[in-house]
Amino acid sequence: MWEFELSGIYEGAEKGTDTTQFLFHYEYLDEARAYAKGRVGWYIVQVSDPDRAAAVATAIDEEFANSPAETKSETEGAFVQAFARQVGDIGAILTAVLSAVFFTILLVAGNTMAQSVRERTEEIGVLKAMGFNNVQVLTLTLAESMSLSIAGGGLGLILAWLLISRGDPTGGILAYFYLPRRDLVMGVVYILALGFATGILPAWRAMRLRISDALRRT
Repeated sequence: MWEFELSGIYEGAEKGTDTTQFLFHYEYLDEARAYAKGRVGWYIVQVSDPDRAAAVATAIDEEFANSPAETKSETEGAFVQAFARQVGDIGAILTAVLSAVFFTILLVAGNTMAQSVRERTEEIGVLKAMGFNNVQVLTLTLAESMSLSIAGGGLGLILAWLLISRGDPTGGILAYFYLPRRDLVMGVVYILALGFATGILPAWRAMRLRISDALRRT
C-alpha cells in the first residue's frame, strides 16, 4: 500500500485543461515495480518554438533509431487522438450520427411546412387580395419556419447548457466536459440554416401562388 503526501492541487490555465491527473515522483513508482524497472512509457518535451515541433520530433527519433528503445515522437494533440482512435474514430461516428439526425429533421420539418402552406392556400389568397405582395408573403412564410426552428433548437441549446453547467454529466469518465462558446454559436447557425432550408421552398410556393388559383381551390 502506497502512502502519499499531498503537496498541492493544480488548476488549468484554460477551461479545457485536464485536471484529473495525479503526479508523483517517478522513482517512488520505479522502486516498487516487479518488472520493467528503469523504463519509461513516454517523455514530455517542451519546445520553445511550436513551429519547430516537427523538426524536434524527427531529431529525437533519429537519435534513437535502430536502438533497443526506439522512439515515436509526436505532438500532444496527435498523442491524444491516437488514444481516442483505440476505441474508434469518435469524431467520425458523431458526425455521421448527427448528420443523419439533421437530415431527418430537415425532411420532417420541410414536409410539415409544405403541408402547412397547402392547407392554408385560401388564407394566402386572402392576404394577396388584401394587398400583400409576393415579398411579404415570402417573408411571412419563411418567418414561420424560422420561428419553429428557433423555438425547438433554442430549447435544445438551453437544456444542453443547463445540463452541462451543473457539472460533468459523465461522472468523471471524461477528463473534462464543457460546452465551448464556439459550439453554442455553431448551434445557432445550424438552427437558422435549418429554418431557412425547411421554409424556403414552401415560402417560394406561397409567393408564386396566384389569387385565382387560391379561390379556385376554395
